[in-house]
Amino acid sequence: MSSSAGSTTPSGSGAKPVARAALVTHGRQEQIGDGIARLLEVAGAAGVELTFAPDEAARHGLETSGDPADADLVVVLGGDGTMLRALRTYLGSGIPVIGVNFGRVGFLTSMQPEELEVGLTRAFRGELEVVELPTLEVENGETGHVAVNDLVVTSAVLGRMVELEWAVGGEDLGSVPCDGIICSTPSGSTAYNLSNGGPVLMWGIDAMATTFVAPHFAQRYVSSEVANGSLQLRQVRRGIRWSRVPSYRSS
Repeated sequence: MSSSAGSTTPSGSGAKPVARAALVTHGRQEQIGDGIARLLEVAGAAGVELTFAPDEAARHGLETSGDPADADLVVVLGGDGTMLRALRTYLGSGIPVIGVNFGRVGFLTSMQPEELEVGLTRAFRGELEVVELPTLEVENGETGHVAVNDLVVTSAVLGRMVELEWAVGGEDLGSVPCDGIICSTPSGSTAYNLSNGGPVLMWGIDAMATTFVAPHFAQRYVSSEVANGSLQLRQVRRGIRWSRVPSYRSS
């Protein structure tokens, strides 16, 4: 498991105006209210062509148009869950994603609903600062995955503790009996990792936070920031039987 950049970063200075933008919206149409109508008005005034994937077009009663893969920018109307869906969809494409928070927290979004007109007008003019977000590349045998937010390793049996051996950059750090471990990117560090008492990482750093869930130690958690390295995990299997001799007390 390693931390790596998920997509290329377009130049932040002297960027060209946006000609074509793709749309990703919250799963519940009522959540974004008049957001679509306001976006259409801003895009029309800026001369930006909006492309709609079939699922987005059907959700909002619009016609499918263009190829979202050819967009210069992806506009998200939703919360952090919608942002993560868009980031996964366009991972590795080099297309920047910008969000208007129509959700609850909106940690990954760039503006609030009342800022939509001003913020997207500037974005369509090319006034963007693009930040590359690290992702997690996960390997399990022959299977590989990419995580944008976080990865959680737990026991396959609900409620059963697991003992994990772990190493960072090839350096063995011992074994930890626990309920599991959370590995998160900086952008994902405010989710499950934070709820479990883990550290919050600043955007833009190439690192991941690792936090054990209910470790069998006196401390609440063990955490580390791993920069430009890799984390290896292995389950410890012990063939040990344990028995106890009952104690007796005389009265």
